[in-house]
Amino acid sequence: MFDVNIATVLILSLLVMVALGVHIAIALGMTSALGIFLITGGNFDVVIAMLGSTAYESLRAYEFAVIPLFMLMGEFIGKSGAVTDVYQAIHRGLKRIPGRLAVATLLGNAIFSFVTGVSIASAAAFSRIAYPEMKKFGYNRGFALGTVAGSSCLGMLIPPSVLMIVWGLLTERSIGQIFLAGVFPGLLLVSLFVIYVLATAILRPNLVGATSPPIETKILPEDSSPDASTTQVWGSALGITFVVVAVLGGIWFGIFTPTEGAGAGAFIGLVMAIAKGMRTREIIDAILSVGRTSAPILLLLVSAALYSRTLAMTGVSTAIQDTFLGTDMLPWMIIAAMVGIWFLLGMVIDSISIMLLTVTIFEPIAVSLGYDPIAFAIIGILAIEAGLLTPPFGLLVYTVKAAIQDDDDSISVMEIFRSSTPYWIIMLTGMIAIASYPKIATYLPDLIF
Repeated sequence: MFDVNIATVLILSLLVMVALGVHIAIALGMTSALGIFLITGGNFDVVIAMLGSTAYESLRAYEFAVIPLFMLMGEFIGKSGAVTDVYQAIHRGLKRIPGRLAVATLLGNAIFSFVTGVSIASAAAFSRIAYPEMKKFGYNRGFALGTVAGSSCLGMLIPPSVLMIVWGLLTERSIGQIFLAGVFPGLLLVSLFVIYVLATAILRPNLVGATSPPIETKILPEDSSPDASTTQVWGSALGITFVVVAVLGGIWFGIFTPTEGAGAGAFIGLVMAIAKGMRTREIIDAILSVGRTSAPILLLLVSAALYSRTLAMTGVSTAIQDTFLGTDMLPWMIIAAMVGIWFLLGMVIDSISIMLLTVTIFEPIAVSLGYDPIAFAIIGILAIEAGLLTPPFGLLVYTVKAAIQDDDDSISVMEIFRSSTPYWIIMLTGMIAIASYPKIATYLPDLIF
């Protein structure tokens, strides 16, 4: 039964704590505990019992292991240097294409997205891999870093993606179907990004270092890192291809579950890392790094599960859904309002926290409006990820700035934000395309499942 007083207290409490900078997991947990306490008339025993049972049921779920395992796979492959080898190969192969380093960064990030599901990892990695090369060849610094930040968004759209996994866990949708749904939108986004870079290189050649003589044709300085050999490149390319085909193909064709596929991917990634010369100490560091990253995510999921239960008990979820559906707005207007909320939240909090706060409320509304839940998942992930490029607190931009801190202190965060804006607009275009033609996202899931 809906209690407007309790609902008001819960919503205001959560907003105040988030505004004060309280960690989202703690804010969700405290708000949930307060809600249960008020509903049960001040019964602490029920509050403690619900906290314990929710945590136990959430963490013992077999599916939750998919997050650290996929992250471990990406960590092993990223640290092995395989992505750097492939990036150098793409750069050499593009030859006379204008702005080829920027295009290589886009394509390299797309490939990297297939082995890691974290955009922040992509942003940090390519700030170190691609930006020094683009700076060497005279690229405009803002344009170069905007390309790194914008293309890093592909990490959450091209499977396997942590956001896709979290969306599937929160909505109880098939993670394999969501993975498949991200393939064509991901390729669409890559294509649009490449078109933008090529057009910019042709119309504004000064941004890509095209001076006279062409700066990209000069010989690399002696202190630059040596290019990978042909053998290294082929070994890395085949290794990454094998991981993508074996893991994602196995999930899509029902050979194993997403969790089993993540375990297989982590093992293959370990084998690749060892083959590329990764030492025991580095392997241990990679495992510890994943632990430090994935543990807070799992804690967030536990607090989100408790928060969802509390909203259901208080009737807040149903009230919000009835409010949206009871308006005279057209379905596309309601979806646009959701996207607007996601953009605004993306300015101040991280993507997983945004999902925990909104997905369990928004997804049933979209389904009630007749939207395909799998296509809506991709729209939501795109909207949430685009928010990470928007000021004042776009997390991807700050990650890029932090990653180059030692190299270039003179470039401002706002300059990176400005240079990332075209990618944000392209992502919005992608969202509109998927909303208008859901088959872009649903064609592969419908074909295989």
